[in-house]
Amino acid sequence: MASTARMSRRIGAAVIAAATGGAIVLYQPAFSANDRGSGGPNLEAIRQRINDPNTVVPSRAVQSSALIGANSANPLDVLVIGGGATGSGVALDAVTRGLRVGLVEREDFSSGTSSRSTKLIHGGVRYLEKAVFNLDYGQLKLVFHALEERKQVIDNAPHLCHALPCMTPCFDWFEVIYYWAGLKMYDLVAGARLLHLSRYYSAQESSELFPTLARKGKDRNLKGTVVYYDGQMNDSRVNVGLACTAAIAGAAVLNHAEVVSFLKDDAGKRIIGARIRDNLSGKEFDTYARVIVNAAGPFCDSVRKLADKDARSMICPSSGVHVVLPDYYSPEGMGLIVPKTKDGRVVFMLPWLGRTVAGTTDSNTSITLLPEPHEDEIQFILDAISDYLNVKVRRTDVLSAWSGIRPLATDPSAKNTENISRDHVVCEDYPGLVTITGGKWTTYRSMAEDAVNAAIKSGTLSPTSNCVTHKLRLIGGDGWDPASFTVLAQQYIRMKKTHSGKVVPGVMDTASAKHLSRAYGTLADRVAAIAQNESLGKRLAHGYPFLEAEVAYCARNEYCESAVDFIARRSRLAFLDTDAAGRALPRIIEILATEHNWDKSRQKQEFEKGKEFLETFKSSKNAQFHDGKHT
Repeated sequence: MASTARMSRRIGAAVIAAATGGAIVLYQPAFSANDRGSGGPNLEAIRQRINDPNTVVPSRAVQSSALIGANSANPLDVLVIGGGATGSGVALDAVTRGLRVGLVEREDFSSGTSSRSTKLIHGGVRYLEKAVFNLDYGQLKLVFHALEERKQVIDNAPHLCHALPCMTPCFDWFEVIYYWAGLKMYDLVAGARLLHLSRYYSAQESSELFPTLARKGKDRNLKGTVVYYDGQMNDSRVNVGLACTAAIAGAAVLNHAEVVSFLKDDAGKRIIGARIRDNLSGKEFDTYARVIVNAAGPFCDSVRKLADKDARSMICPSSGVHVVLPDYYSPEGMGLIVPKTKDGRVVFMLPWLGRTVAGTTDSNTSITLLPEPHEDEIQFILDAISDYLNVKVRRTDVLSAWSGIRPLATDPSAKNTENISRDHVVCEDYPGLVTITGGKWTTYRSMAEDAVNAAIKSGTLSPTSNCVTHKLRLIGGDGWDPASFTVLAQQYIRMKKTHSGKVVPGVMDTASAKHLSRAYGTLADRVAAIAQNESLGKRLAHGYPFLEAEVAYCARNEYCESAVDFIARRSRLAFLDTDAAGRALPRIIEILATEHNWDKSRQKQEFEKGKEFLETFKSSKNAQFHDGKHT
């Protein structure tokens, strides 16, 4: 294994060497598995706790009490602001090093950028192209880093992540040679982290694999395709898994709680805590910590300005829009990626949770809690994919459309801020406040590691072990097998209540069993048991495998505190089909009301908030458009 890793590093160096006339500079990764501490008994104890079938996450009340109890005499080691992928990753990394950790998130885990991603865990194939043609050593480092992290994300959450073949169409023989050679180089650089080998398919073979791919277009004919592999994930469920795993490991994580101000020492020179408002109860309290980690994504500047109103902005927000189309647009198990359209952008169509997600855009935007896609961005995506399909692309087929804000970052300490990075930035521009921002989903784990290292240095903390998250599976992942769904199908039934109140048995069909297994991993039997024993086996929306039992399970075990938490982050119904989510909303609220003892006023409030949220997803039915091409 070690020799394979060394070989992949040499291959990467050779790529740059060939382009620079033979001057070889070997890239040494910032870390390797052999460099890290094993974690010893501490890691094994944490694993046992996470994988214990009887383990439950501490209640929200317990988590709130833990944060309130962190006073000036007994502070937390680390308080994390932001419950996205990076923030939740920081909490998990820090608590598994033996530190005392808290986390607060203004909305919900993964409510921002982390739930609105492309759903790809990519190794940076475009960075490799830039590394060769721009003679850019920094881009090459990004490729190695992303490939290592891609493999670890998939290994740590196998039920939520998988390898996905992606097809690149070629319309002349130069493109065939260019993409085939480039993707073979990508395979070589991946080395032991390779998912599957790339390969060329003829035009006929490509049509069989991807029936909706156009073989003829404007003055061009398909010569073939090159297929390579990257990872795909259910992003928000990975994020929720991170937060819940951190909670089980001992972190006090609290969603729907925001920092309203910072507490400083008597000299006013160092941050020593934060004033926090619980947005569900309206109560405020102080939490003290030796170091605070700002992982607020696009909102990290507003957090920094709580400490220093004159802090220089470091975020350049970029909007990424995606649309969801019916499953017939792409075959199950095969994506389509066009690296360069006629206007130079990248477009893709990927199968995802039984539908097709297409995108994306990359344009300047303003920072807002509920970003909305513009109609011209949706039209751009539809126009772009229509050039490569033999199916009529219709605006009326758009089941959902959403916008996410990418927090592209500059280092505030750098003299030249013109260079905006797609890599991450860690800085401490106010004592006691470490900021981590930028980067991408694929590298969240190593971003968290860098942030915790910076926090340890800032607060002179004393962890009991080195970073262990590179080999720590998330809750539900250890022992999971792709065939696990068969046990659910054979051993459970779905007890369903009819409109008249009568309870009737229903089969745990393959679609439902597969969905539960993929969404909850080894904990899927808990959801199936609720469906069977509490008569919550009915589907929430026609044509989708989501069950009523999931609402109850998530309220009890995944800090699901609102209807939007469920339709957007625990299930993905809002992202898959906005109108179906709207139809399911009343029943979801009814179940949550039972779980959380909501009164009629709160239920009405939840319905209004749910409708307002869904209106930002521009499906064909809630969008205002006048379109002649895609009707």
